[in-house]
Amino acid sequence: MQDYDIDSCSIISGKHFRNKYMRKWNWDMEDLREAIKDAYKVDKIGKKKYELYTKKGGSKKIIFVYYKEDESIFIISGADKK
Repeated sequence: MQDYDIDSCSIISGKHFRNKYMRKWNWDMEDLREAIKDAYKVDKIGKKKYELYTKKGGSKKIIFVYYKEDESIFIISGADKK
């Protein structure tokens, strides 16, 4: 069970993630929300930080922070997984 509800959270992407990965993967914010929703593995790696693994358009890893106070997710970075 996740600490967050993706349907009610706002999603904010960092400049690095937006300019590098979202362009490379040809995603918009709806694609990002769908990828988070359909993740096959989510690891909590800190107090508020998560690593998420999804297979949308190939295997990918997304690193994000969840802020419970304002129910928002801030996307830090991503990576293509082999």
